[in-house]
Amino acid sequence: MRPKVSVVIPFYNCPYIEHALQSVLTQSWEPYEIIVVDDGSTVHTDLIRPYFPRIHYLGKSNGGTASALNHGILHASGDYVAWLSSDDLFYRDKINNQVLFMEQNRLLISYTNFNFINGQSQLLQMNAALLFPSHLEYLRCFLQGNPINGCTVMFKREVFGAIGLFDESLPYTHDYDLWYRAILNGYAPVMLNQSLTAYRNHEGMGTLKYYDVIMAEAAATNARYKGPLQHLISSMGG
Repeated sequence: MRPKVSVVIPFYNCPYIEHALQSVLTQSWEPYEIIVVDDGSTVHTDLIRPYFPRIHYLGKSNGGTASALNHGILHASGDYVAWLSSDDLFYRDKINNQVLFMEQNRLLISYTNFNFINGQSQLLQMNAALLFPSHLEYLRCFLQGNPINGCTVMFKREVFGAIGLFDESLPYTHDYDLWYRAILNGYAPVMLNQSLTAYRNHEGMGTLKYYDVIMAEAAATNARYKGPLQHLISSMGG
């Protein structure tokens, strides 16, 4: 039976939401449901209204990306959950290629390569993800930072029962925290080396506006899991 895919799009005052929605609606593998979680937006909500017949629109008070993702995941009913930020894009075969990859390899979490685009959707850089010569080198990278672009990730929905949802106390590194928990529970995300997502680099993006705060939060997240990960790497002969 063909797996069902839920796409969760956290939305907060984003002018690019139409582009994100169009990229999901034109997928070669039609999503089972598109869940837009409005995290207390005050502007640009009118851009979503024309899509109401084709999406599930969930409103909530502002609580940050992690809370919006969790809200969407808890309402999702697909076999797989894909996360798309409202300012990014899926390429046409994103769902198709990633589901087939996960089905063939019986994966619970996967991620892919990606391209950088600018505010006008022009290509800035292709295949921007880090590549690793071995699984041990991949694991070691987490001790330095987060090598995974969250909007390239697809989950088997059941994995959240094993590792929990995103930590809502972490405004910026909830994804880094979740990858750590996945690795330490034996579900390390596996890469499909295809660029299936366009990651938008623009002036309003949080990674630019809150860089120093994000770095401090990332350091604290790293400190919390560094010991257990080093122990895991040593047990693997690294």
